[in-house]
Amino acid sequence: MSEKNLAVAIFNTHTEAEDAVKELQKSGFDMKKLSIVGKDYHSEEHVVGYYNTGDRVKYWGKLGAFWGGLWGFLFGSAFFFIPGIGPIVVGGPLVSWIIGALEGAAIVGGMSAVGAALYGIGIPKDSVLKYETSLKANKFLLVAHGTGEEAEKAKKILETTNAVETAIHHA
Repeated sequence: MSEKNLAVAIFNTHTEAEDAVKELQKSGFDMKKLSIVGKDYHSEEHVVGYYNTGDRVKYWGKLGAFWGGLWGFLFGSAFFFIPGIGPIVVGGPLVSWIIGALEGAAIVGGMSAVGAALYGIGIPKDSVLKYETSLKANKFLLVAHGTGEEAEKAKKILETTNAVETAIHHA
């Protein structure tokens, strides 16, 4: 079975996104199959820093506690400056997909590296543009991937949270 089936949810705040991650964790969803993307806005007012020492990640910024808490159980983390979107923080498998898009120069039709990564894993272009617009508006994306059954389960759980919108994308 394909592991590229995705459930994607958009959240207005980091608190809502964090609550959704906790709901997925409580249900037994594999945290290594979960990605989150968002901006740490107002960085001009706060020191923004990021470093990795061994397997310990530290991040300073307005949402430092939020990101630091999530990195304890997500697989992979990164801080990118994406032209057109700005500074974003990413946790989970989406990190490697974005790096692949950047290294492969796979930027597609005016999309950012985030958009190209999402498009490259099978999300339709119109949905990708909606997700990029959400990030520009300081919202948070939560992406759960796995088999069709895992993605459907994640979507059902995400629909019980404060997500602005949830969608499923099959490979």
